[in-house]
Amino acid sequence: MHLRKRVLVTGGAGFLGSHLCRRLVGEGHDVICADNFFTGIKDNIVELMDQPNFELLRHDITFPLYVEVDEIYNLACPASPIHYQHDPVQTTKTSVHGAINMLGLAKRTGAKIFQASTSEVYGDPKVHPQHEAYWGHVNPIGERSCYDEGKRCAETLFFDYYRQHRLRIKVARIFNTYGPNMHPNDGRVVSNFIMQALRGEPITIFGDGSQTRSFCYVDDLIEGFIRLMDSGDHITGPVNLGNPNEFTILELAEKVIELTGSSSTLVRRPLPNDDPMQRQPNIALAKSELGWEPRIELEEGLRLAIEYFKGML
Repeated sequence: MHLRKRVLVTGGAGFLGSHLCRRLVGEGHDVICADNFFTGIKDNIVELMDQPNFELLRHDITFPLYVEVDEIYNLACPASPIHYQHDPVQTTKTSVHGAINMLGLAKRTGAKIFQASTSEVYGDPKVHPQHEAYWGHVNPIGERSCYDEGKRCAETLFFDYYRQHRLRIKVARIFNTYGPNMHPNDGRVVSNFIMQALRGEPITIFGDGSQTRSFCYVDDLIEGFIRLMDSGDHITGPVNLGNPNEFTILELAEKVIELTGSSSTLVRRPLPNDDPMQRQPNIALAKSELGWEPRIELEEGLRLAIEYFKGML
């Protein structure tokens, strides 16, 4: 049995947070899940509520939190454009004030701290596939900037705390992830397509559908989180975590229609502002430093996600 740790997961009732909480509780750690339920939902963690080593706090990390912990996973932030553009000022506050508060907590308790960053720090990239040394190509004043620049600033804070206060930090840049516990109305492409297909509605393609994304199944991603957190203190990141297999949005739509047996047709809409045309992680660093790479192929993962969404309808 490995050492029992006290772990704080912010955004723990969200899509990724709930999977992480389940994994950590299952490993026997004491888990504090903090969530303000702006996008997180209690249903995601309801089966953990009666576990003696799980605790739920309704808390907004833009305010300080005083708990005693050994590790912090900072996942709190709305992550889909519909949600993060709903209150852009609050999105930036969550990324920036939230990072300051959690880093302050880590400094006080001596905890190791993990930041869930994003491939959006690369913006609409001029380098393909994206590697960690690439600085990105981001519009600082666009509609997506609250999220992109908020996450970039959070990375800055993490590395400044690392240099200035010798904090033990871990920064993961997460690429598109999907699976059970996704919010059905979060506007992200996988949940959108599956819900539209299951309802027999037309599937909405923005632009001509030639833009690419790389889709990582949630279980693979959580394994990457754990490996990064458990890696030596010399590994700070940022580390790309995502599936390097690249698909066009059109290919994804066709695959979802095929797997759901849906009669949905495709309908085209104009491309949103600052929507990146290409997303593909270079995961050489994760492979060499963490021995990590995704195992679940898109078709297998989509089947599991479709079963989950069927249960919601």
